[in-house]
Amino acid sequence: MATIDGRPAQYGISLKQLRELMEHRGREGVAKISDFGGIHELCKKLYTSPNEGLSGSKADEEHRRETFGSNVIPPKPPKTFLTLVWEALQDVTLIILEVAALVSLGLSFYKPADEDAPLLQEEDEHHGWIEGLAILISVIVVVIVTAFNDYSKERQFRGLQNRIEGEHKFSVIRGGEVCQISVGDILVGDIAQIKYGDLLPADGCLIQSNDLKVDESSLTGESDHVKKGTEADPMVLSGTHVMEGSGKMVVTAVGVNSQAGIIFTLLGAAVDEQEAEIKKMKKGENDGRIPIKETSHVTQPRSASEAVKSESDGNHVQQSSTPAPETGHKKEKSVLQAKLTKLAIQIGYAGSTIAVLTVFILIIQFCIKTFVIDEKPWKNTYANNLVKHLIIGVTVLVVAVPEGLPLAVTLSLAYSVKKMMKDNNLVRHLDACETMGNATAICSDKTGTLTTNRMTVVQSYICEKLCKVLPTLTDIPQHVGNLITMGISVNSAYTSNIMPGPKPGDIPIQVGNKTECALLGFVQGLGVKYQSIRDEIPEDRFTRVYTFNSVRKSMGTVIPRPNGGYRLYTKGASEIIMKKCAFIYGHEGTLEKFTRDMQERLIREVIEPMACDGLRTISVAYRDFVPGKAAINEVHIDGEPNWDDEENIMSNLTCLCVVGIEDPVRPEVPDAIRKCQRAGITVRMVTGDNINTARSIASKCGILRPNDDFLILEGKEFNRRIRDSNGDIQQHLLDKVWPKLRVLARSSPTDKYTLVKGMIDSAVTDNREVVAVTGDGTNDGPALKKADVGFAMGIAGTDVAKEASDIILTDDNFSSIVKAVMWGRNVYDSIAKFLQFQLTVNVVAVIVAFIGACAVQDSPLKAVQMLWVNLIMDTLASLALATEVPTPDLLLRKPYGRTKPLISRTMMKNILGQALYQLVIIFGLLFVGDLILDIESGRGQDLNAGPTQHFTIIFNTFVMMTLFNEINARKIHGQRNVIEGLFTNPIFYTIWIFTMISQVVIIQYGKMAFSTKALSLDQWLWCVFFGIGTLVWGQLITSVPTRKLPKILSWGRGHPEEYTDAMNLGEERFDSIDSDKKPRAGQILWIRGLTRLQTQVIGGELQERLIPVPYSKSNTDQAIRVVNAFRQGLDARYGEHTNTSLAEVLRKQTSLSKRLSETSSIDYADNIPDELTIPEIDVERLSSHSHTETAV
Repeated sequence: MATIDGRPAQYGISLKQLRELMEHRGREGVAKISDFGGIHELCKKLYTSPNEGLSGSKADEEHRRETFGSNVIPPKPPKTFLTLVWEALQDVTLIILEVAALVSLGLSFYKPADEDAPLLQEEDEHHGWIEGLAILISVIVVVIVTAFNDYSKERQFRGLQNRIEGEHKFSVIRGGEVCQISVGDILVGDIAQIKYGDLLPADGCLIQSNDLKVDESSLTGESDHVKKGTEADPMVLSGTHVMEGSGKMVVTAVGVNSQAGIIFTLLGAAVDEQEAEIKKMKKGENDGRIPIKETSHVTQPRSASEAVKSESDGNHVQQSSTPAPETGHKKEKSVLQAKLTKLAIQIGYAGSTIAVLTVFILIIQFCIKTFVIDEKPWKNTYANNLVKHLIIGVTVLVVAVPEGLPLAVTLSLAYSVKKMMKDNNLVRHLDACETMGNATAICSDKTGTLTTNRMTVVQSYICEKLCKVLPTLTDIPQHVGNLITMGISVNSAYTSNIMPGPKPGDIPIQVGNKTECALLGFVQGLGVKYQSIRDEIPEDRFTRVYTFNSVRKSMGTVIPRPNGGYRLYTKGASEIIMKKCAFIYGHEGTLEKFTRDMQERLIREVIEPMACDGLRTISVAYRDFVPGKAAINEVHIDGEPNWDDEENIMSNLTCLCVVGIEDPVRPEVPDAIRKCQRAGITVRMVTGDNINTARSIASKCGILRPNDDFLILEGKEFNRRIRDSNGDIQQHLLDKVWPKLRVLARSSPTDKYTLVKGMIDSAVTDNREVVAVTGDGTNDGPALKKADVGFAMGIAGTDVAKEASDIILTDDNFSSIVKAVMWGRNVYDSIAKFLQFQLTVNVVAVIVAFIGACAVQDSPLKAVQMLWVNLIMDTLASLALATEVPTPDLLLRKPYGRTKPLISRTMMKNILGQALYQLVIIFGLLFVGDLILDIESGRGQDLNAGPTQHFTIIFNTFVMMTLFNEINARKIHGQRNVIEGLFTNPIFYTIWIFTMISQVVIIQYGKMAFSTKALSLDQWLWCVFFGIGTLVWGQLITSVPTRKLPKILSWGRGHPEEYTDAMNLGEERFDSIDSDKKPRAGQILWIRGLTRLQTQVIGGELQERLIPVPYSKSNTDQAIRVVNAFRQGLDARYGEHTNTSLAEVLRKQTSLSKRLSETSSIDYADNIPDELTIPEIDVERLSSHSHTETAV
């Protein structure tokens, strides 16, 4: 028999049996585990030990991967480069341009038999086809560049996704030692430790649990937390969140073999079929009406619990009594996305109008001149002239529509995200990067963010003796010392430990909860080894654990006494524990009644002074339950107490000690907060600590300053002020509180959520608040999601908080938030710089083409030339201006806010001023340039005539002015020194030099392809002179007072809520009930072209995340739950197009479940037939909403 590390290679349980085991729930799950001989026997069959875990040998690990699979779900393959090329070709303006160029190319070879006009000159006849080919080549270049940028962007985003997934670690036991490993390395048979805040990475069966409650709302839609235990419901699934308690489980399924993997594999197989269905539906439009069965609009449910009412056989899912608030709500577009979308659509409509007018005027003038004035008959060659007019019009549209905007946004965000990683900001959602630049308020936690989160006990009060230095065990009565060391060692999470430093003499490393680590350090300081006590009382001997949460603000552990009965140890916030104490050990360790006067004196003389020193005060207490005669501080019991009666159990405690824990302010925080205040950002501290501790830390940080009129409130007082007589929150009452509030102490996560929501919804300030929030706990999820930007702690934060966040602070440091503000403002400024540059080019190019068409019956700028200018300003300029490095000067101005215009009056002054200069120069050259420069005029020449030096100089001057204005565009706040910082950005000057060299080559050697004629040195100097003139003119523009300009000159004003309709233009809706309202195919193509900005910006972020997985006792119920939980998360593109009815999905899912039991779970993904697929699901949106907003 084959062996692995001395044990049989054949496991005692198969993959199929494990999968069947995980399909059971509740009592059925307990019974199924019993069929295998119990949980310990199951561990034996998997060759693992509940206490020692896996051996950790390489051979064993590899064998488990081969047998049960690895904990990795293969991602959806990325789009190929050719696919991205095809997508880039879908732009409506490029399609029109391609068709027109092909027609022009074809007509250039067409020589009609009835041609009686004189033949073209030999050179013109030879080169007639070049312009059409040049336009085609230009379009190809634009498409390839766009596709390449999309390809690079997708690769970068996938790298970011891998980084985020790689950051996810989990605690397992291997070789008897607890270690943190990547979730991808978890194997079947691993013994995993689960605790409050964890996102479970694999399926498993509980070995032991302490007050364990799991949030399964993302699976079932029910907001109530599910209690888990070895005797009630031992099955835990990947993707669910631990909301309370702790425990240990043996991993039974990983990767594609877990419940999550089954769903993900199914979804991956469905993509092709679904896309084919959507295409089929779009084609169905041509038939006049789409069958109701296939296009019935599926209303997005408000919560998963409202999602399903069976359409087939009347089955119903039990609805939750309290549906999750806001679950399934589509997240608002970011501030910048909203402003850009509206601006792009406005520019697109304006450009479209001018383009149509240009074509109309050119054609009308041609017809009047040819057929009315010259009285010529129609000739087939005139068709080529009409096509050239159309090409000019479409090219004007190409130049007018700011298609470089999404590229600029994407490049700036991608560049910033990459750089922000070095500044300890791991960006999960790209829009958070730019939103942070608009932040007007930061609601920060205290512990770990403003402080070092390295806690130590510096003061203690034991037996009526206050010690400001650590006491020794001999200073404390023996029986009291034993109770204190036992109570702290046992009543702390066993995952909290103090580890020796990597080198001798290094500071010990605190692992786990830092407050508990401080208490364990206190035990070590007394000369007691806490691990020895834990070894004597392992977790599986605990009778009951009352885990810490924001409501209890304490933790309790019940253990059996050696002589019978039970002992409860508890610790928590001093004022909370004091209220529950009836006894205290006084002088020399004598037991005394703890009267109200004694409590008040202790609070006044010990706890408050500690808190005023910035110390966190923790009390330790205990209570005995004895079967025999009870002492005065004990309680007699005849049987098992009712442990669920927590209020009674946690009463009449005996106080053992009060300790003061110091958590020093980070040295860099005061300076970071000063920078925020200088930048117009208000910093507020929201903490669960005592109000005196919070006030002390806030003063040290600089949040509170002497003589400032600010509010410091506790959670209770905060709620009293903002609620009416019925207990309901009133916005007008909240608006009276939050502007002056600086510290909110003893607050709950609900208080934090209320504050954040109230600030965002408030309209008391001129510019709406943009709020950033930090959080580390599971219950911080709602506030993190509600905030405009949510920061989770990378070190101390729970998995739930990280999942709910937008940015993860990898060093848990407030100063990193200030860096995020700098980068965010830099993104905003980079987009503004690009807009200032591009709109100048837009205005000039469009007006020149239009006026040229009206005045000289031709555009001075030819189609290929405008495409080159478009390439300069779209791709190259976006790359140059979007990669500027942030400077400290960014923090010297106020934030833009939610409603400030995107294009300020200063920017509009620069745009219009530079446009005026360029138009005067170009029209001067157009009408009198031939006289001044003594060259042949290009006005009035036949369309088929060759290029002239006159129009070449106009084109070259325009490009020179554009290039030098690109240097001007780097400054958007009226700075005079436009050269400052120019040489700190090598990307900018490299692209600038490359563009200049390319322009020289085009002018001197472009000839017919670019409609240019080589220029002399004198002519070149004139062009460069006019270009440099933009820099001089820019200084004159800067001298014009901005404040005297009308406010109407600022564009892009408002906030996202006002732009909902504009931003949803790109969503094609198919309503079978009112089919008259559905857009025609042409409208859809047109809208897609104008709103390409929105689809590129918003679609940039990959949305692939491990998510919760449905389960149930029956196949049909499981299928209903799948649809119920996932329907809300359908991708926006597919959610309203799917033609798969619910009954059909249920039928497929039921059929699939039957097949799965007959198929090898390792290779079944390749064998699922197409008819067993269900629509693709936006899993990231589902996971982000389901587990956070239900906790409020």
